[in-house]
Amino acid sequence: MRVFVNRTLNMKKIKAIGFDMDYTLVRYKTENFERLAHKETLIKMVEVKGYPKELLDLPFDFNLVIQGLCIDKMRGNLLQTNRYGKVKIARHGTKDIPFKVQQQVYGNQVIDLNDKMIQSLDTNFSVSNGIIYSQLVDMKEQGFDIPDYETLAHDIKEAIDICHSDGSIKNKVRDNISDYIIQDPELVMLLERFKRFGKKLIVITNSEFHYCKLLLDYTITPFLKEHKHWSELFEIVSVMARKPRFFTYQNDFLIVDPKTELMSNLEGKIVPGVYQGGWAGKLEKDLGLDGDEILYLGDHIYGDVLSIKKTFNWRTALILDPLETEIEAIHNSRPIQKEIDVLMDKKEDLEHLLNTLDLQKNEGATIDKDEVNKCYMEIDKVNSKISELLEKYRQHFNPYWGELMRAGLEESRLADQVEKYACVYMTKVSDLLQYSPRTYFRPIKRTLAHEIDEVKN
Repeated sequence: MRVFVNRTLNMKKIKAIGFDMDYTLVRYKTENFERLAHKETLIKMVEVKGYPKELLDLPFDFNLVIQGLCIDKMRGNLLQTNRYGKVKIARHGTKDIPFKVQQQVYGNQVIDLNDKMIQSLDTNFSVSNGIIYSQLVDMKEQGFDIPDYETLAHDIKEAIDICHSDGSIKNKVRDNISDYIIQDPELVMLLERFKRFGKKLIVITNSEFHYCKLLLDYTITPFLKEHKHWSELFEIVSVMARKPRFFTYQNDFLIVDPKTELMSNLEGKIVPGVYQGGWAGKLEKDLGLDGDEILYLGDHIYGDVLSIKKTFNWRTALILDPLETEIEAIHNSRPIQKEIDVLMDKKEDLEHLLNTLDLQKNEGATIDKDEVNKCYMEIDKVNSKISELLEKYRQHFNPYWGELMRAGLEESRLADQVEKYACVYMTKVSDLLQYSPRTYFRPIKRTLAHEIDEVKN
């Protein structure tokens, strides 16, 4: 899979490369992991939050939620919006909201992610969150003792946090690591290549050291050719970094002893080693680098990418794991899309003819009614064919939400955020293996609306 470019990125200028760990440096088997998170969170909802025991029987449907949706905590709805914040698809719980009702509720509204009643689902880790929310909204409508929609969202988030902090999820990953974690030898080849080219490698993760060690021992060390242990690859490892605060607050670095996991205060400059917490500003200064000499790769739009762009001048790369499936679907549906495009051109020609005839009529000319009727009949036939093709087209994508990066004909909010804040994006870090560490990534010139006819001609 190739790297997709939004802004020029000269890798020759990059002297340090930072990585988030989960879903970036370490790839998860997403459906398996989210099924585990779904199960463990429901247990916490019952045992800790006092929700009905019937929650434990809820099935896991991986397709119910995709990355980039948001929750309307006021109404109990999941929303897909376009780049302008307009709602294109809305579901109440797991049920479709009819278009007319959707228009009545959201027609004049722009969804603002800064609104405290809107919760964004922007990472792979948020899939199970959205699924559980949808299912519990359904249970509430069925008469179960479920609190209001806002409290429900808060309780789910808190239950998920408990699962991550008390070992409910991570212990099961440890005990059955091959069920949840992908080993990617190409990633290790890439990292060692970066080292040969003189790049400093850094890990900045919100995970604890023991979990970080577990995953890197499994995914990195077994495939090393030029190093003995993953710790030799990475100049700096910062665990429990508390992103996005790592990029916005001047938190202190604590030195972590990798053998004992005991911590001590850092006095002076950062040197190669393992740390807890910290601040990107000090890291940048102590490395002696300018912001545009650092490339950071992460999977979280807000925790990894947007925060850096707003506070530092680091270059950014977004890892979008679901994009791999999306690209395959786009490829497989391309013949159908071409048929739709041909029919849409035909429809536009017919509509233009109708409008011309209508204009002539209004200006006093005599028009042929049979020609008008024929146009309407042809448009009906074209519409019918387009509807059939659209149904076939949609079958290639998520059955509930459609495409990941589009909301209708427009870019989805996720696509807009990727375009705004990621210099480049890719499905996985090892996609960079096919490029030299000195590659100059350049974006393709984009066609603007007023240029389309010129391009066609």
